Amino acid sequence: MTYFVTAIDTDSGKTFVSAILCEALGADYWKPIQAGLPRDADTVRQLVSPAVTIHPEGYVLRIPASPHAAAKIDGITLEVKNFLAPAAKTLVIEGAGGCLVPLNDDEFVIDLIAHFHAEIILVADLYLGSINHTLLTLEALKKRSLPVKGIIFNGESNPESERIILRHAGVPCLLRIARESQIDAATVKRYAEQIKNNII
Repeated sequence: MTYFVTAIDTDSGKTFVSAILCEALGADYWKPIQAGLPRDADTVRQLVSPAVTIHPEGYVLRIPASPHAAAKIDGITLEVKNFLAPAAKTLVIEGAGGCLVPLNDDEFVIDLIAHFHAEIILVADLYLGSINHTLLTLEALKKRSLPVKGIIFNGESNPESERIILRHAGVPCLLRIARESQIDAATVKRYAEQIKNNII
């Protein structure tokens, strides 16, 4: 099984969620595109059990920018057909930004999801405007008939935002993550235990 962690914006908590999923599922971790530092793979390594396999990134770009722009600066052309996911019984793939972040002039992260035939886990951090961004993201995924496993809400609870999103989402909430003052391996394990029954 392959899961693709995407989100409604850039700083949504995808790396934290990816670590939680790897810990819960005993899954491998892979980041196809790393733009800038710190490397998300290094962060995941610090948060998960030693048994979790961290695969080398597909591309490491120097500039923390949209992949299409960062790749152009590095003299690299990103094309979906050139990405090959590592072999793993269960793999968690962490995307770059949101679904419509461009890889080149014609392809987007959403095309990468389809390329890997992955089931999607959408991270929605709760802020003013997040209802619109979450439902627009789900519309884009549904338009391409891409499978969404569910939503993970991240941040300070907003029950009314969560309710209206789930009313129209057509997919379940897999986990609610509170605003954590400290994120460490113990935090990851705590949430991994909570999500197990919803994802396995």
